[in-house]
Amino acid sequence: MIQRAFGLTTDLYELTMAAAYFENGINSRAIFDLFIRRLPNHRSFLITAGLEQALEYLSEFRFTDSQIDYLREHPSFNKVSKEFFDYLSEVRFTGDVWAMPEGTVAFGMEPLLRVEAPIIEAQVAETFLLSTINFQTMIASKASRVVAAAQTRDVIEFGTRRAHGTEAGLLAARAAFIGGCIGTSNVEAGYIFGLPTFGTLAHSFVMAFENEDQAFAAFLRLFPDTGTVLVDTYDTIAAVKRLARDFGSSVPAVRLDSGDLCELSKQVRAILDSSGMSATKIFASSDLNERSISDLLSRGAQIDAFGVGTELATSFDSPSMSAVYKLAGLERDGHMLSTIKLSDHKSTYPGAKQVWRRVGDNGGFAGDLISLADEAAPQEGVWQSLLTPMIKKGKVIAAHSNTDDTDPATLRAARLSDLNNARDRARDQVGKLPSELRRLDTTSSYRVEFSERIHEERKRIEQRLTLANHVNL
Repeated sequence: MIQRAFGLTTDLYELTMAAAYFENGINSRAIFDLFIRRLPNHRSFLITAGLEQALEYLSEFRFTDSQIDYLREHPSFNKVSKEFFDYLSEVRFTGDVWAMPEGTVAFGMEPLLRVEAPIIEAQVAETFLLSTINFQTMIASKASRVVAAAQTRDVIEFGTRRAHGTEAGLLAARAAFIGGCIGTSNVEAGYIFGLPTFGTLAHSFVMAFENEDQAFAAFLRLFPDTGTVLVDTYDTIAAVKRLARDFGSSVPAVRLDSGDLCELSKQVRAILDSSGMSATKIFASSDLNERSISDLLSRGAQIDAFGVGTELATSFDSPSMSAVYKLAGLERDGHMLSTIKLSDHKSTYPGAKQVWRRVGDNGGFAGDLISLADEAAPQEGVWQSLLTPMIKKGKVIAAHSNTDDTDPATLRAARLSDLNNARDRARDQVGKLPSELRRLDTTSSYRVEFSERIHEERKRIEQRLTLANHVNL
């Protein structure tokens, strides 16, 4: 997406650990899991997103000479050897990655992504991987809720101006599309990802003319097929009546952005229909979210599409997730040894893992099982494995957008193909969840279990660690 050297896109402690690993001769192969400890408030499932940027980061990972010079001069590295900086000049990601494809429904404690690589390469990647997977999964999950509340009506992501920076806005547009939005107002997201882009006009445009009628005429003259006219700058009903009188069925859509959207939409629909403008759509915005949209439609609002900005691009009601990236195994003397963390409320499970999803007789999802990667599929019932190879020996192997062609149009088409697949996957999988999990205010939870072998391995390691720590007291 954005061509740059990614070496410094990390936290300082990742690099100080990398230096300490190097100086102590530690760079054996390691296993790291990226997962969400628990579902955020008001969420009964997640929609995975951000994998394209994660794979791009790993495949492009490197340090430039000027970045290495910066680190040489950093006071934290004043005792680090020249050989470490020579290592940084040559390091690339050479490991393997398994991940859930974007648009996969996921739950707490399930590895969304697994990295197996020399520990320095895997460790430094932590910050970027957490950032992109955490943020985009959060936005895609929010979008899925908003789209469900809209009950088949179109939802457009409108949030860049309220996002936490322009790059956040760009990636929020991408993630919202995976979650089910039909497009975005962000033009750069259209250029880079091929997303459909939509826009209306602002109150400032209307106010720049002597009166509304002049503004409407000027805009519709240029955009007769796609123009959406903002009608609430002064008097919504009066504006719609004049539009119907002067422009009739040539108005593609009108936008409501203030007031009682439910009652106004009913009045506007009546005016349009009585004027032979039944094809003119009503588009609504104004600090909308899944709850306000659900309420509007339950009261009979005559709205055809919604623009959702702040609440979507920031996941306003639940703006963070407990994403973590934890060591699950480390090679010693040619053997991969499983590792765990025992901290209260932050313990982990050992080894390279696979996530299996059971498909019930009705085609719906009936529960997940987290097993060790070398375990066979469960015997009873139909199960699907969710973690798929994405990178092998540092090379991306599982993305249409993994192309050497740098033509923007070609890249755009490839990325949009991937995004359409992810969006379809999300829609299909959400539809297979138990119906109670799809309710906005559900208190139900989905069944996720660990395999017996994982429990046994964890217990064995815990006993060994407890004994070793007591011996060293």
